[in-house]
Amino acid sequence: MTALTIRLPNSVHQKIKELAARDDVSVNQFIASAASEKMASVLTLDFLKSEAQKGNRSDFEHYLSMVPDVPAQLGDDPV
Repeated sequence: MTALTIRLPNSVHQKIKELAARDDVSVNQFIASAASEKMASVLTLDFLKSEAQKGNRSDFEHYLSMVPDVPAQLGDDPV
């Protein structure tokens, strides 16, 4: 494990303490979890962008042309 010192505004620190207590976890656990969630979000976005760059319009149009052109069935109507 690595120790990290960060500076937070008092209001942010107080809210983190309250939320950690509400979740019955330590402030350290709360911040580690928040950092992990943010990291996962950024890495997911990076992955999706990478995958999107591999696609091409002609493949998309090819597979889209395979979808039958039929009216929506009962229950498929937009709300």
